[in-house]
Amino acid sequence: MEGILGSILLLSLISLTYANTSPTIQETTYHLCEDIPPGGEAFIIHATDAEDDVLTYSLIGPNARYFSVGKHDGTVTVANPLNIPDSFQMRLGVEVSDGPNTTPKELILIFKEANNNPPIFQEGSYDKVIAENTAVGATLFKVKAVDEDTGTAGVINYSIDQVTPNEGSSVFSIDAAGNVKLAESLNYASLSSFYRLRINATDGGGKCHYAQINYFSSVVYSFITVEDVADLDPKFLGVPYLGRVEENSLVDKFVFKVIALDQDIGINDVINYSIENSTAAGLFKISKDEGIISVMSPIDRELVGDTVTLTVKATESNPNIHGTLASTTADVLISIIDVNDNEPAFYKCDGSRDSCVPASHFTGEVLEHALGAISINMTVKDPDKISRTKLILEGNDKDVFSVEPQFTSSDSIVQLLVKQPKLLDFEEIQQIVLQVVAIDEDKPTFSTTATVTISIKDANDNSPTFPHDTYKLNVSEHSPDGTIVAKITAEDPDTMDQGNITYRLLPESIRLYFDVKPQTGSIYVKNMTLLDREVRSLYSATLEAIDTGGKPGNTVLEITVTDINDQKPVFNRESYLAFVEEGGKLEVKIEATDADDSDTENSQIVYGIMQSRFSDNFTINPNTGVLTNRGELDREDLDPKLNGRIELNVTATDKGTPPLSSVVPVIINVEDINDNVPLFEASSYNFSVKEGERGAYVGSVYAEDLDQTTDFNRISFSIIEGSFGSFIIRTFADERGYRGNITVDPDIELDYESTRKQFRLRVEAIDLEQKTAVTTVEVYVLDVNDERPEFTPTGPVTVKENTTVSGAIGSFTGQDKDGNHSLVYELESIKCRCNGSLIPCNWFILDPTGEVRLNLSYTVDYEQCDQAVIEALVVDEFTEKGENNSVTTGELVINIVDINDNAPEFIPSDSVFVVVSESASKGTSVAGVTAIDGDSGVNRQIDFKVTAVQFEDTNNLTTNMRLLFEAVTTQQKDIYVGIIQTTEGLEMSLKGKYLVTVTATDTGGMSSNTVLEIFSVDESYKVELQFTRTVEQVEQDRDKIIRSLTTATNAAVEVVLIRPETEDTSRASPITVMVAYFVYSNGTALTSNEVERMVSGPEHYPVLADLGLRYIGQPPTTVVAVDTVKYVLFGMVGGLIIVLGILTTSLMCTRRNYGRKLKAAKAMNSASMMTSDNQKGGAVVPGTNKYTMEGANPVLNLHMVLDLDEESSDVDKVSLNSLDLTEDMGLPGNHIKTNMLMIEEEEEEEEEYSGPPEYIEPLGAALAQRGQKRDQPHVGYSNPVFSTTDL
Repeated sequence: MEGILGSILLLSLISLTYANTSPTIQETTYHLCEDIPPGGEAFIIHATDAEDDVLTYSLIGPNARYFSVGKHDGTVTVANPLNIPDSFQMRLGVEVSDGPNTTPKELILIFKEANNNPPIFQEGSYDKVIAENTAVGATLFKVKAVDEDTGTAGVINYSIDQVTPNEGSSVFSIDAAGNVKLAESLNYASLSSFYRLRINATDGGGKCHYAQINYFSSVVYSFITVEDVADLDPKFLGVPYLGRVEENSLVDKFVFKVIALDQDIGINDVINYSIENSTAAGLFKISKDEGIISVMSPIDRELVGDTVTLTVKATESNPNIHGTLASTTADVLISIIDVNDNEPAFYKCDGSRDSCVPASHFTGEVLEHALGAISINMTVKDPDKISRTKLILEGNDKDVFSVEPQFTSSDSIVQLLVKQPKLLDFEEIQQIVLQVVAIDEDKPTFSTTATVTISIKDANDNSPTFPHDTYKLNVSEHSPDGTIVAKITAEDPDTMDQGNITYRLLPESIRLYFDVKPQTGSIYVKNMTLLDREVRSLYSATLEAIDTGGKPGNTVLEITVTDINDQKPVFNRESYLAFVEEGGKLEVKIEATDADDSDTENSQIVYGIMQSRFSDNFTINPNTGVLTNRGELDREDLDPKLNGRIELNVTATDKGTPPLSSVVPVIINVEDINDNVPLFEASSYNFSVKEGERGAYVGSVYAEDLDQTTDFNRISFSIIEGSFGSFIIRTFADERGYRGNITVDPDIELDYESTRKQFRLRVEAIDLEQKTAVTTVEVYVLDVNDERPEFTPTGPVTVKENTTVSGAIGSFTGQDKDGNHSLVYELESIKCRCNGSLIPCNWFILDPTGEVRLNLSYTVDYEQCDQAVIEALVVDEFTEKGENNSVTTGELVINIVDINDNAPEFIPSDSVFVVVSESASKGTSVAGVTAIDGDSGVNRQIDFKVTAVQFEDTNNLTTNMRLLFEAVTTQQKDIYVGIIQTTEGLEMSLKGKYLVTVTATDTGGMSSNTVLEIFSVDESYKVELQFTRTVEQVEQDRDKIIRSLTTATNAAVEVVLIRPETEDTSRASPITVMVAYFVYSNGTALTSNEVERMVSGPEHYPVLADLGLRYIGQPPTTVVAVDTVKYVLFGMVGGLIIVLGILTTSLMCTRRNYGRKLKAAKAMNSASMMTSDNQKGGAVVPGTNKYTMEGANPVLNLHMVLDLDEESSDVDKVSLNSLDLTEDMGLPGNHIKTNMLMIEEEEEEEEEYSGPPEYIEPLGAALAQRGQKRDQPHVGYSNPVFSTTDL
């Protein structure tokens, strides 16, 4: 009946399958951004159905929780935040149903990277100790941060955000590689000795789903301690230093103490003191260690002075960084305190107090009857610093004088003052002798006496006198300077004035004409020029005589000046000007006067004409001075440069001896009249002019009118015939005559190509009174080069990268409308388009001929720049008019063609690829490769292909196999990804690894290979991990779980399934099972026991326990469904075996019960012979937790081996748990339960170990050991006095 029903169902299914085909999923690989937020669209599933049935979409598999799909449109959106795997790939199961049929498929999702990882510093902090003399620019340390992102998002920029203290912000710098360098000098003493740097690492930013660029950064702190070095000199404290000590102090007397410290605070070296210099050597000393200055020898202030300056030196004990002993110096000023131990003394000083010598006799002079002080060059001194000296006078004439000062406390100059001047009479006394006494008031016994001799000098008391009161003198006018007029002297009776009288003339104004010699009294002429009778004939003066005392005497002088012929005639005018027309009569009267005496011949005048170029044409009356012309005057006979001007010099001479004369210029202007016509320089002229030049100069005609004035010789030109409005003429004055400049009319351009190539002009010259002349001018029109060159269109050219062609790769072409031209080409710019921007480059050269060639000094590289644009000017070298270059620049576009010159390069990877039973089916992705190509555009496209497959077994034997794998090529940014999939189901019985050769080929046929190792791992290494979490929670923590497991095992974790333990959702605590493989990079895998042992460590298990891990073991073996009849038969056989087992167990338990009681009795017997401090009210039964024979529980073997290693079975652990049973074994329930447990333990032990029986009960073990050899070693505890309770 069941077979018939199954056949019917199978036939129905087959018919339904043939009636409606399943939907087809078109695409299995999708690319999406990793930062798509929940609710954002991820991709659209593309599926078709042959019958166009309505399709229903659904998501399956562990990753379905991240997405949701539109039921009918296939639009997949993000449902929960994405958890991106490290491989940036995710598998997503989908099902597409058309109703009758459902098509499942596993989609491969490749995530495009977004910037979602911050830079992570590899160290938590960077603490450094740096010497303060570290050189500026030195690298102190290097920081490094790692960003898991790739591309720009993974590029890290370092910066120093903050330095504490703020003054250190400029002390440090960091470069792009993370090298922290010293930017400024450190100083332990004056700057900070500690710095905290806040170092920032910021990635390059990136974006994918969102438009804005996202940046991440992290910071790390560096604590820098500046280590002090010996680089500073010691420093004295409390400077300046001032000390004091009395003169004559005892030796070793304390004077002063200096203190110096090492400025290197962190070193604080010991300081040694010494005296380097002293203004008075040998007086003081200093202690080396303490710096105490004391007296070394007796001190005399009067010898060493008031102060002594010591230069003390402080030197460090140890060498500094330069290898020398650092030191510093300071001055100590010690004041010497005076003691009164000297008497006053007298000195003679020459100019200064420093050049004084002791003296006892002094001299001085005084004028008779004079008052005031008398200098005697006396100085009184007391060598003691503090002194009071009294001065007094002694002698017969002491009342005539007084001494100053009378009291003094310092070195003083001593003077005598005249008190009674009337007693100083030279005629009665010529010398006075006195004594000056100096007494020390503090010690009167200290006194000194000096003698002073005063000489009295005579005085001047008479004035000089002249013999006469008035003197009359005569002198000729203009007498030579120094002429003696007279000698007059005076007399003075004073002896000191004999021969010492001086003379002078008064008033001062007379000394312009006369003066007197001061020593002789001779009066002489001082200025002959001013001595003029015609101006002044009488002078009056006073002659003064002065003696040596300044007393004057005087007399009156009257000086008369006599006449000479010294005046020449003077004309009434400075010059004479006369006008006369050419051909007219001239008459001019010349007049002059003479200032000499009218009664003499000195004032009579005669006129004449000085000989000159035109003097023969004129005559003058010698007496009247009338000037006339001798013949007719013609203006044209004169030099035109004279402008009609004739100059004559007329003389006037007196009759004196010698005769004197004067000259006056007479200017005669001969006025012009118009008596000449214009004359052309040539009868005809020939000129040429270039076409197209407005206002161009053609040529000049010249004409001259011999009349000499512009009123009559001015000429103007005009074109009276033949111009046809094309020419104009302008008149200009020339060096001789006038010039007519002929030019092209500014509004007209002559054209050589027109019919008029020649013009015949008639030019007229006319003066102001219409007198004319005419000449002929021939003008020829010349052809000129006046057109600008221009470019002809030039199409773009191409050149392949890396080419080395030496010839032209393109050229510019220009043209010029002029017949005569020479075109050359000049480079304006060369720019290359690199990364979309035009920048200057030097890849090409422009020849003057217009040809463009490669610059072989550079290599054309398409990967750098894909296009070049050359701009040039074309220049006509023969251009005569206008600009010679083209109006616009020519442009030549050179397209650079890429060639395939780079083979694909595989990107190394540390990934471990494995294939397990779950991934051994057809179409499963098992590995991946990535590669890049250095070419651009199409040439960089890569296609992956599996070209060979080998299998290497565990014995390293390699076998060639068919292509079990294929490569699916995808692209992620500029990186191509090859996903390795199985082409058929793999044989999982093979043990070893697949060697898969993958070839990457670009569009140009260039390729490279790599070999992938894909390890085959069978199901025996499958490990099942149970978690007390829901499937969703485990999926959410999947990456954390994998990282923790990888850390514990150091193996790659391949998760193949996450499922609930049971479909029963009513359980209070859900259990989720994760099935995984643990594989090493060499292909070996871990068993569940090995995984359990590694994970159970105290450093790993707490982390996994927090993630919900509760159990690690092998998955249950899959039970294959069998026939019901077989189950019934097996059940009957099993029932018989169970009944037989129960009977056997009952017999064994009965036997063991009796054996147990026997063992307890023997143990009690042994216990009665033992002693124990822990005995409690009875004998202690060894190996039990009871104290009586009836209640004994022999669970502790006195010689048991505590081997609780990782391999112990669960049954062993349960046996040990019997220690926890505290109930009386005599109770019926407990007795039965315990016996059953013991039986199970014995059975398991017998099965697991074939050696000597292992006893669960300690007492039984103890009895069994009595029959063993005495020399067998034992491991464990053998203290018979331990009780169970004590343990």
